[in-house]
Amino acid sequence: MKLTVHETAIPEVLVVEHEVFEDERGFFMEVYRADQFAAHANLGLPSEFVQLNHSRSARHVTRGLHFQWEPPMGKLMRVPRGEAFLVAVDIRPDSPTLGRYESIVANDRNRLQLWAPASFARGFCTLSEFAEVEYLTTGTYNSAAESGIRWNDPDIGIQWPIEEPVLSRKDSEAQSLADWLKRPEAQAFSTGG
Repeated sequence: MKLTVHETAIPEVLVVEHEVFEDERGFFMEVYRADQFAAHANLGLPSEFVQLNHSRSARHVTRGLHFQWEPPMGKLMRVPRGEAFLVAVDIRPDSPTLGRYESIVANDRNRLQLWAPASFARGFCTLSEFAEVEYLTTGTYNSAAESGIRWNDPDIGIQWPIEEPVLSRKDSEAQSLADWLKRPEAQAFSTGG
């Protein structure tokens, strides 16, 4: 089945769109196929993943902006049930797109996926009564080397489609992008190495 990869204004962030076979019985799609992903490696889409995560969140739950530096963890996010606003923020200290973000509304009808490499912080908010979000990752989870950026950092200026998010304590107390850039771990996300 056909796979289409759309580039965004931030070259490393990609929107993945799948061909879907649909009839009166329902639908079928290939969510991940290594050979098709490998065919888009020139755009930065990985063909190998090591972990699949799945979450369910109530309306207006906002998670993120999360990232991990050891091992590096890229994420391919999708919404198999419900609807969510997915976002990826460039947090590379020497990047020309530092602090910029890309976002999409993904749902169980458009079946879009958002890819962002390890040097990006990712998050989402639920727009429907509930949403399930799955993400394939390129690194295994390591709580000792993960962190977050505050969801409403004014230096990033994400235009969230909700006004009153439901946040975890961890996410509501997350650091700013400016604070992250002062940490020695931030250098792991340098574009030069």
